[in-house]
Amino acid sequence: MIGLISATAAGAAARDRLAAAWPERTRVYEGPVADAVRAAFAECEQLVCFLATGAVVRLVAPLLGDKRTDPGVVCVDEGGRFAVSLVGGHGGGANALAGEVAEVLGAQPVVTTATDAVGLPGLDTLGLPVEGDVAAVSRALLDGEPVALRAELAWPLPALRTGGEGAYTLRVTDRAVEPAEREAVLRPPSLVVGVGASKGAPVDEVLGLIHRSLEGLSPLSVAHLATVDAKAEEPGIVAAAERLGVPLVTYPAGELARIDVPNPSEHPLAAVGTPSVAEASALYEGGELLVPKRKSAMATCAVVRRPARGRLAVVGLGPGARDLLTPRAKAELRRASVLVGLDQYVDQIRDLLRPGTRVLESGLGAEEERARTAVAEARAGHAVALIGSGDAGVYAMASPALAEASDDIEVVGVPGVTAALAAGAILGAPLGHDHVSISLSDLHTPWEVIERRVRAAAESDLVVTFYNPRSRGRDWQLPKALAVLSEHREPSTPVGVVRNASRPDESSRLTTLGELDPAWVDMMTVVTVGNTATRNIAGRMVTPRGYRWQASQEDAQ
Repeated sequence: MIGLISATAAGAAARDRLAAAWPERTRVYEGPVADAVRAAFAECEQLVCFLATGAVVRLVAPLLGDKRTDPGVVCVDEGGRFAVSLVGGHGGGANALAGEVAEVLGAQPVVTTATDAVGLPGLDTLGLPVEGDVAAVSRALLDGEPVALRAELAWPLPALRTGGEGAYTLRVTDRAVEPAEREAVLRPPSLVVGVGASKGAPVDEVLGLIHRSLEGLSPLSVAHLATVDAKAEEPGIVAAAERLGVPLVTYPAGELARIDVPNPSEHPLAAVGTPSVAEASALYEGGELLVPKRKSAMATCAVVRRPARGRLAVVGLGPGARDLLTPRAKAELRRASVLVGLDQYVDQIRDLLRPGTRVLESGLGAEEERARTAVAEARAGHAVALIGSGDAGVYAMASPALAEASDDIEVVGVPGVTAALAAGAILGAPLGHDHVSISLSDLHTPWEVIERRVRAAAESDLVVTFYNPRSRGRDWQLPKALAVLSEHREPSTPVGVVRNASRPDESSRLTTLGELDPAWVDMMTVVTVGNTATRNIAGRMVTPRGYRWQASQEDAQ
């Protein structure tokens, strides 16, 4: 919950705007300001104070305890011009909150945390527990000093400016090691603990067995506890997961029974329907059995190191304009340690990459090679962003990448604004009813198949958007497709032609099926052909949402 505190009418107005935007996330604190701040600090995860920064500093200073547990505090000035991350930038989420508040209020976020200021991810923002001399290693990364990366496990991390040998070390391990001087240790969630228990097994016994089984391994690297469905509500197991601060995952007995384990037993087979609970549930996702089944009087436990999975984000950049690049796409670009893409698309977003991001770019015509490269880098354990224009799933990189990928990597799709949508917004509302997109490139699809699809769209009276309509080497496909459409549509049918939608050299024209000159069109152009209901209204291309609505409009005229 986010506590909102204000002292003046102007502050209250901005406060109420934020409360209206986030009704489920916020709570307004009334009354004397000092009392309101104290109450919100004790009850909320974050605070937004519509007060002077000096006042907020004096009010929260006596309340501060530990930056790992203190709430994040954002301060907004009386004029609503700035949202200042004041306390708990990383641990309390104030840096991110300042950006969100600024977006709602039309303000400027102010973040002074050193790593954020220079574009480096803070070690405490990676979503992994971190131990050791975090401040010293972070300072070394900021100062550009050599920081050695000792990754005992391959784990997808963002670009961190590590490499070589130096006085500072960043270590990635799930082993129970004490950080050395000038060393920070990241704990990836690489361990799965399988647990079985008799009915009524005490939590202290279950937890004690888990800790003994984890000897030499870090409890901070436990991803989750796993057990059979029949034990999903066993109090000792549920409480053990709660005390460890990890989820409890359960599986059907029939599925666990199919997993090959080294130590099956007749007892769990008779009790819950599988010869193994601890080992089988720990091995359910695959991995290396580090600790075979151990037993106490009423519980069993096994520990598995699950396979490290790289991460592939397939990111749609939109049609080109920066303000049409989604926040999610920006976040994925910042998260990646490796970027793969067409050189001209890389140039569009190079300034958004973190320092140290490895860029693998290539020219036109190398789509399949880029897809293979991106998947290979993800399989090597990296965090990879594979970029494409528009939406990466529409005539772009998602399809060849997913054809190469398998379940040994995590794949995330990030949608983007497609060329058809960008062009449609410029033309008016040509896609107001059923529509279809067809690529006229026959480099990978036989023309016979393309023509059959164009004919089906024509016969179905669908609005058609043509991608890849014409190039110097392919100049006859567009006239042929238009001829097919002309068999079912009048020459007066509206047609929109948009080149470089949303880019500085954008151009567009509204013409008709009978007057369209293919010479206006190239590979940077999208051509949208209306259906029999599409109209030119005040210079805009409009397809009504329904034919009954169109008929009623004509009757009214």
